[in-house]
Amino acid sequence: MVPTATRKRDYRLTGPENALARQKGLAAAEWYVCPVPRPKLKQLMKRKDGPAIRDTLLWFGALAAAGYAAYLSWGTWWAIPAFAVYGVLYASPADSRWHECGHGTAFKTPWMNEAVYQIASFMILRPATPWRWSHARHHTDTIIVGRDPEIVAPRPPVWRVILMESFKLYGGPRDLKRMLLHCFGKLDAEEREYIPASEIPKTCWESRVYVLIFAAVVIACLYGGTVLPALFIVLPSFYGSFLVLLTGMSQHLGLYEDVLDHRLNTRTTYMNPILRFLYWNMNYHTEHHMFPMVPYHALPKLHEEIRHDCPAPSPSLAAALREVFQALARQRKDPTYTIVRPLPETARPYRYGPAEETGAAQARQTNESLAK
Repeated sequence: MVPTATRKRDYRLTGPENALARQKGLAAAEWYVCPVPRPKLKQLMKRKDGPAIRDTLLWFGALAAAGYAAYLSWGTWWAIPAFAVYGVLYASPADSRWHECGHGTAFKTPWMNEAVYQIASFMILRPATPWRWSHARHHTDTIIVGRDPEIVAPRPPVWRVILMESFKLYGGPRDLKRMLLHCFGKLDAEEREYIPASEIPKTCWESRVYVLIFAAVVIACLYGGTVLPALFIVLPSFYGSFLVLLTGMSQHLGLYEDVLDHRLNTRTTYMNPILRFLYWNMNYHTEHHMFPMVPYHALPKLHEEIRHDCPAPSPSLAAALREVFQALARQRKDPTYTIVRPLPETARPYRYGPAEETGAAQARQTNESLAK
């Protein structure tokens, strides 16, 4: 077990926990990796344009159909469910496409990854370059307090923030404020922790383009005397974000902080085909964190390859969220509470921290022997 302090921790990247994580050897450390034969891993890492082109066309086709239905329903009560569907199809796939294209693995062709990444970043209202570097840090220091900028909820959880995020009312205004700062060539203190200086000009120009689009939407609303343009662009990022929150909460919450084994701090969840399409297989989240260069379409096969070395997945999104909310409720009174998931008998022991080198060494030796 990992001893956890009972004091309230400082989750800011600019706080004392950042230096403490470095002192403990948790920053940019070596993580446990399940053994996968090199030929198999090479096969799984193969990039393709076909699956992502197909899924992108399906997404935009479904979004266009939902948007047309919402437009026809405007002025009736049917507009509420119609725009709810449009909002989910706008925000949730934008979140997953932003994520996968940011890794550069969705398409084989680089410009396709970049094009969809930029479009999806705007749709989900995440400044493209800052969030690319934020997510790189998230993978380098996953759920390391003081280092990871993408921890969804601290311990104890702030329920007000979680409720606000159902409509992106916490993170959304924060990112909009950052965009305005970027327009004037400025970054906030946390962004300076992970964005290289060479990327600041690109960051600023991207935010200026975003703000120009926002202005165009506002002008269209004023000119037409209707909020309809904003309901199709920008506002869906808010009213359609509840599924983004729920899938995001299923990834890491309730699990360990400050460990070097993704089996301890990341959750894989089985989902139905519709959710998997919207989420682009990110429900295989342990697999993704352990092997981030494996494309989304190969994650189910990767799951089968390493499942003998991982805890059992949550059987559904509902089951995962039930586990998460139960953990958050307990952490409200006991911030040290952590879900402990048993490993199968075929698995190697968990690696809790930098002092436990044996598990990592064994995994490396096994990978080397399998690759020969």
